[in-house]
Amino acid sequence: MKYYRITGTAYKLIQSYLDNRYQRTVIKDKNLNKICSLWGITTHGVPQGSVLGPLLFLVYINDLPIAIRKIAKSIIFADDTSIIITNDNKVDFRNTLQLTMVELSNWLRSNLLSLNYDKTYFLQFLTKKNNEIQQQVAISNSFITNINSTKFLGLIIDSTMSWKDHITELTPKLNKACYVIRTLTFLRSAGVLRMVYFSCFHSIMSYGIIFWGNSPHSINIFKIQKIIIRIMTNSNSCDTCRTLFHQLGMLPLSTQYIFSLLLFVATIKKLFSLNSQIHDINTHHNNNLHLPLTGLTLVQKGVAYSGCKIYNHLPPKIKNISNNVALFKSKLKKLLLQYVFYSVDEHYQQNYKDYEW
Repeated sequence: MKYYRITGTAYKLIQSYLDNRYQRTVIKDKNLNKICSLWGITTHGVPQGSVLGPLLFLVYINDLPIAIRKIAKSIIFADDTSIIITNDNKVDFRNTLQLTMVELSNWLRSNLLSLNYDKTYFLQFLTKKNNEIQQQVAISNSFITNINSTKFLGLIIDSTMSWKDHITELTPKLNKACYVIRTLTFLRSAGVLRMVYFSCFHSIMSYGIIFWGNSPHSINIFKIQKIIIRIMTNSNSCDTCRTLFHQLGMLPLSTQYIFSLLLFVATIKKLFSLNSQIHDINTHHNNNLHLPLTGLTLVQKGVAYSGCKIYNHLPPKIKNISNNVALFKSKLKKLLLQYVFYSVDEHYQQNYKDYEW
């Protein structure tokens, strides 16, 4: 705590909270009688289930990124840590990986921590041109399992960033929501069905959509969404859903992807550069966001590149209010409900010159 300049009364308060704590183990035998161990003083760790526990743990591991910052990048979210290593050269990649494991092992040992090998995995991100590097990762003489996909903050990320596994997991969940709405159609209450749609279907569909919404596999989710829309409006399978989406005030999957992505871009717009900041040539696109330079399709489908490109095609009136996120969100929603896009390409093909509020 003193390392982070926490001293005086605040330090003494936390010290009194952690010092002289005792714990014991309580179990039940086959006759459901309680069996207790002796009380033992707690010399390490933080009290589980406490309000301060997570905060104190974050303080405890806060210097982990510093230990490996020269060779790898770390991302910490609560007690979930991801370490990213990048290198074009296979030999250098292996060397950096091994060095990272050594530094990580030293840090764990110095901080009296141990790695949970059952929840630690090694995942390689690949492109079509790059083959997988055969590598068995070991730390402290124990091997880490190699995998092709993993769940991270509710999203299933695979080695090729295709999002196929994530969408496959979403499908049964959304089918259940479809079943719920179908069973409630006897109510004939548009308000109830709309509430159920947003709570059971939309909340699941929209989570992380800025990452997987432009995947070709997302068509499976869109098909379920159209089925639900027809159920809610008691329409036939041959009826077009574009008008129904507009009537219900709901966004199709691709339009929701555009909406969510543009809101994200508007929120972090200051992190992007304008074309006028890159060059001095006066063009009609000076106030557009500068697209990251890349020829890799995987990167072009990513959040940063796609977000800038979709933003740049917006009507000038919408872009001019993007600094006011609340107003931007309102006007953007109205715009997208007016056109109801079934794909991102429809947005690029749309001529917004005659668009009015």
